[in-house]
Amino acid sequence: MAHMPPELQRLRADHAPAVLAFELANRAYFAASISDRGDDYFDQFTERYDALLAEQEAGICAFYLLVAEDGSVLGRFNLFDIVEGQTADLGYRVAQHVAGHGVATATVEELCRLAATQHGLRTLRAATSHQNIASQKVLAKAGFTPVGPALPTDLGGKQGTWYQRDLGAAVLTPAEQEAAPQATDIACARTDP
Repeated sequence: MAHMPPELQRLRADHAPAVLAFELANRAYFAASISDRGDDYFDQFTERYDALLAEQEAGICAFYLLVAEDGSVLGRFNLFDIVEGQTADLGYRVAQHVAGHGVATATVEELCRLAATQHGLRTLRAATSHQNIASQKVLAKAGFTPVGPALPTDLGGKQGTWYQRDLGAAVLTPAEQEAAPQATDIACARTDP
């Protein structure tokens, strides 16, 4: 039987058990680089999860999961504070066992395409702490550039940097440039921003 690649799926109610398992299994790993969600998050998981679904239904946010063939969650990739036709903030986290294998970069690039094509956005922003080198590398590889300081209120008490990617311009990431070095007229060579 052929191995199916992970699939980026919109968050649904039936994903709740897999999302909780993902958060619990990776809690210590996440806490090493980003602020811990705290016990209240887990104690009130059902209510919080239902609130996320309501925000998504209202168009305020769009939540995605990278789902493995067995139904387990490999990562969460979210668009927050969507301003229709303009911008959103990007947040993401991947499971420890897939970190460092290009999963986050590839999925952030896919979400950038979806942000433009499915959500009509022109710009994405993401903040990362100074200590989170892996996230900085993901953002750079996915075509984001540093645009200014992120305050501790933006990053759960940590100092950091805001990054931004223009989705409207035909900007290729370094990985995309390497894959298509023959593209001289980028605007014509690329149909999905």
